[in-house]
Amino acid sequence: MSGEEPGARDYPLAEKRPDLVRGPRGKGLDALGVDAVAAGEATMEDFRITAEALRQQAAVARSAGRPTLARNFERAAELVDVPQTLIMQVYELLRPGRARSARDLIDMAARLRAEHGAEQVAAFLEEAAEIYTKRGLFTYRY
Repeated sequence: MSGEEPGARDYPLAEKRPDLVRGPRGKGLDALGVDAVAAGEATMEDFRITAEALRQQAAVARSAGRPTLARNFERAAELVDVPQTLIMQVYELLRPGRARSARDLIDMAARLRAEHGAEQVAAFLEEAAEIYTKRGLFTYRY
């Protein structure tokens, strides 16, 4: 099974394929117990989600016939290393009536693509710009 993309049969990965689960510093689940935390061998950094873990979850979702969920996991994988403040700016822009024009969303898409290589998130924002334009969601509503 090694080297093979995980599928629905492997869900939940932590139970059925713990060999695939790694933290940001490369530690496996067996190295992340209470004793490791108490000894200072595992820190909060070791418990953060990784882009790889999200891509694995996308593979599981796709295998289970859930392509929309898979795309969401893939976009999330692109955001793992994006600063929280920038993620909150994106969130605010996506709220109806918050972005003043399609240009706001398109500019943010360009920034995410250029600074973070977030191709799928950028495409999502560009699609949102088109849809918001069609539906008139750029009028400040609050």
